[in-house]
Amino acid sequence: MDSAYQLRGGQQPDVAAITNVLAHHEIHGPGDEPLSESLVFVVSGGIGAGYILLEFAQDASAALGLGFRGQWQYPHAWLKSTVDRLGLPADVHTTGGRRGAAKRLTAELAAGNPVIVQPDRELLGYWHLPKKAEGGGGHFVVAYAEEDGKVFVDDRNLAPLTVDRKAFDAARDRVGSYKNLLVSIKPGEVKDLETAVRDGLADCARRLSGGSESFSLPAWSRWAKRLTDDRNPQGWPTVFAERRGLIGALLSVWENVTPAGMTGGHLRDLFADGLDEAAALLKLPELGEQATHWRAIAGKWDELAEAALSADTPEFAWMRGLTESVSNGVRAGDEAQEAAAESGKELWRLRAHYDQEVPFTDAEVKALYTDLSTRLREIHAAETDAIRTLAEVGS
Repeated sequence: MDSAYQLRGGQQPDVAAITNVLAHHEIHGPGDEPLSESLVFVVSGGIGAGYILLEFAQDASAALGLGFRGQWQYPHAWLKSTVDRLGLPADVHTTGGRRGAAKRLTAELAAGNPVIVQPDRELLGYWHLPKKAEGGGGHFVVAYAEEDGKVFVDDRNLAPLTVDRKAFDAARDRVGSYKNLLVSIKPGEVKDLETAVRDGLADCARRLSGGSESFSLPAWSRWAKRLTDDRNPQGWPTVFAERRGLIGALLSVWENVTPAGMTGGHLRDLFADGLDEAAALLKLPELGEQATHWRAIAGKWDELAEAALSADTPEFAWMRGLTESVSNGVRAGDEAQEAAAESGKELWRLRAHYDQEVPFTDAEVKALYTDLSTRLREIHAAETDAIRTLAEVGS
């Protein structure tokens, strides 16, 4: 397959999708170099915060959602505001008709235009999720070519990764809130990168200074309380009273916080890299000092992930390794998919098993909840202080 599109990898899927399309169009930043993912991340509004725990009565399970990217709950608004800040032209199309959506995708790919889409992860196949995950949503990826009935996808992979065209069309059509989304960023020039960076930083500080317990920094405090609250029906001692589903929730913590998951981890390290670049671009050394603080906070998140699912427990180390195998399989492309599929199958078998048979005593569970709650309170305090300082630096 002959395509001018280059695979460049990346950390956070949504940010990487934009960054890699910009690089394809040779839309450059300072020094005529391609815009880095970390600087695009800052322009986009940087980090976010969010905690949601959903319970499902049919199988007594619970699904944990953590938000670490700005506007994580509004992906389309996030994408539009990012492109608008950069001052780039973009065509955005949605349609309820799969046939029309497929026709437009075919035309774009035939013209050699990489496009950003948002397919359902389970139907894409290469994340090797169980069927029950269908309809659970997905992140932005780039479709950049088609050959022999297969679509070539950029999901931060560094080797060719393809999806059967029919499966790809079905994945794009699956989730009603963004059915058949297709975004084509056009070649252009970033005319005022400094203003775009300043606006992104201001947006980050404004959002995370808010009081929402679901979509701003107080979410970490609320999560900390829920971990030890045995009176609240949404407290972990109540939700996991029989410990069913607890291991899956702890694995979700680890997957969400570390880059081994599907969405790039806590992103505090990526934000710190962006602050370093912003400090040089804007001639604000104070932003470099902020980068140091955010790297320390990133370390606190890493420690929380380790505490939630410690590799010292053999069962947990096994599941962590399988998760990494699936993620590495995506990075390695088609040639790694057979091994990744086996890892995914075993991972979900183990999740189901340990959601019923928990390697914890009651005392160990209580101690774990207390430990995680303490760590989250420290993170909340550190991030609140850092955001307050960031707002002052940018004002």
